[in-house]
Amino acid sequence: MTEPTYRIEKDSMGERSLPTQIYYGIQTLRATENFPISGIKPLPTFVDACLLIKKATAIANRELSCIPGDISQAIVQAADEILSGNLRDQFVVDIYQAGAGTSHHMNVNEVLANRALEILGDEKGNYQRVSPNDHVNYGQSTNDVIPTAIRIGALLALEHSLLPALPRAIATLTTKGEEFHAIVKSGRTHLQDAVPVRMGETFRAWAQILSDHLTRIKTASADLTPLGLGGSAVGTGLNTHPDYADRVAEVLSDLIGHPVKPAPHLMAAMQSMAPFVAVSGTLRNLAQDLAKISHDLRLMDSGPKTGLKEIQLPPVQPGSSIMPGKYNPVIAEMTSMVCFQVMGYDTAIAFAAQAGQLELNVMMPLIAYDLIHSIEILGNTVDVLTTRCLAGITVSAERCQFYAEGSLALVTALNTHIGYLNAAAIAKESLETGKSLRQLVLEKGLMDEAELAQVLDLEQMSLMPDRRSAG
Repeated sequence: MTEPTYRIEKDSMGERSLPTQIYYGIQTLRATENFPISGIKPLPTFVDACLLIKKATAIANRELSCIPGDISQAIVQAADEILSGNLRDQFVVDIYQAGAGTSHHMNVNEVLANRALEILGDEKGNYQRVSPNDHVNYGQSTNDVIPTAIRIGALLALEHSLLPALPRAIATLTTKGEEFHAIVKSGRTHLQDAVPVRMGETFRAWAQILSDHLTRIKTASADLTPLGLGGSAVGTGLNTHPDYADRVAEVLSDLIGHPVKPAPHLMAAMQSMAPFVAVSGTLRNLAQDLAKISHDLRLMDSGPKTGLKEIQLPPVQPGSSIMPGKYNPVIAEMTSMVCFQVMGYDTAIAFAAQAGQLELNVMMPLIAYDLIHSIEILGNTVDVLTTRCLAGITVSAERCQFYAEGSLALVTALNTHIGYLNAAAIAKESLETGKSLRQLVLEKGLMDEAELAQVLDLEQMSLMPDRRSAG
C-alpha cells in the first residue's frame, strides 16, 4: 500500500500540510475546518459561473499585459478542464461560510492555480510560479467576483432550466385546453357550487398564468446583466487596468452567450442585492401560483370513489405500503413541496439582502445558493410536472356533466328573469326537497319551458366571451 504524501503550504497565518493529491490549498483547508455546518457544497452552476469569470479575467488580463501569457493560458486550460467535468470534487467549502464568500472564492483560485501549475509542468503548491492571489485573482476581489458569479449563475440556471421548462408547460396546458374545450364542469368558489365552466378553460387559464410569470421572470432577469466586476475591493477598481472592466465583460459575454456589461456604477452593483431580490420575487410569485395549480389538480383528481374525480392524473407509482391498488397524486405533491421551499428561500434572500454594511453585503453565499437553487428546482419541477402529469391527464366528461347539472349555482342564470329573491327561494327549496331547479321553476310558472331551456343551456353558459361567437 502506497504511503500518502503531503505538501506544505503557507499563508499569512502560518503553515499547514495538505495531501499531495488534492488541488485546493491552505485557505480552503482552513475553511473546511471552520465551517462544518451543513455538508452542502456549492451548486455546480455556481462553480461554473466562478470558473467562467476566472477564465474571462485570465484572458482579459493577458490581453492587457497584466499577467504572463503562459500563466493565463494554463489558467484558461484548467478552467476548461473543470468546466468539462474534471476535479469537481475539489470544491468543498460549506455554503454557510465567510459572509462575502471569500472561502469559496479562494477554493476556486487555489484549484485553478494548482492545476495550472501541473499544466506548466510544475508541482502543486508552488505559488511563486502561479499564485491563487497574484495571478488567478489578478485585479479581482471576492467583493466583485461573488456578486458577479451570482448574476452569471442565475442567468445560466434560467437559460438551462426554468426558461425552457415554462414554455413547454404552457404549450402542454394550451393543448389540453383545446382537447377538453367541449367538457362542461361545475365551477367552485369557496369550495362551494358556482356557475359552470369549461374544463378546457381551466387549462387555458393555467397556461395564461404561467405565460404571465414567464414574462415577469424575463423582465426581472434583465437586471442581472450589469456587472460590478472590475470594482475590485470596494468599487473603485483599485489594482485593475483602466480597460479591464470593459474587456472582461466583453469576454464573459462571449463565453456565456449572453450580453453583459459593466454597471454604470461599480460600487452600487457590488453593494446592492436588489437584482437578486427582484428575480427571487418573481420565482416566489410563480411558486405561489404553481402550488395553487398543484392543489387544484389534487382536488379534481380526489377519489376515486369518495372524491370529485373529475380528472385522472397519470398513476406513476404505487401509492401505499399497506393499501393495495392505491395511486396518489405524487407529482402534484412534489410540486407543492418545491414551491414551499422556493418561498422559504425568497424570505431568506430578502433578509440577507439588507444585511450588508457600508461597502459590502456579507450574506452573499446564502443568496447565491438560495437563488440559483430556486431557479433549478423550479425548472426541474415544471419539467417533471409537464411530462409526468399534465401531458397525461384525462377527464371524466360524465362526472363533470353530472356535477354541472346538479349545481345549485345554476340558479344564478335565472336572476335577470325571475329576480334574485325568487331565485334564492328556488335554490333553497331545491336543496330541501331534492327537486331540480328546472322542475320548481316550471311548477311555479315563473318561466315557460322553451325560455327556461335556453337560459339553463350549460353549453352557452360556460363559454368564455372570446369563444361565444364561435359557439
